[in-house]
Amino acid sequence: MTTPTTPRLEGQPTTTTGPRAARPAAPRPAVGEPKGAARKGVPSALRPDPQPGDGRFPVAWLHIVAPGRAVPTATSRCECGRDRSAIGRTRVLALIDDHEHHRTACPLRTTQEGRAAA
Repeated sequence: MTTPTTPRLEGQPTTTTGPRAARPAAPRPAVGEPKGAARKGVPSALRPDPQPGDGRFPVAWLHIVAPGRAVPTATSRCECGRDRSAIGRTRVLALIDDHEHHRTACPLRTTQEGRAAA
């Protein structure tokens, strides 16, 4: 019995069974740049930040999670070391009020001049 030959697919190259000559290797890329290239190049893309900060930075964070019908949770953190959390609607609302009060009384946010004036 002989095996039936499958028809050749269109666009597929025919396979060769004999040895072939090796192709020459592609030229290697040049390493480095020609001398003087840095002097003639483009000015550096590193530039100073065009929008300098105004001196403000975050001190206290209030993170509230209230998904759909699930129980809401909240955390209140401050750079002064305050770290509080609450679970449940009434406790979260109380923590929000407490966080707002802490923002006015935090030692990091009030200055010595403000204390002397009060």
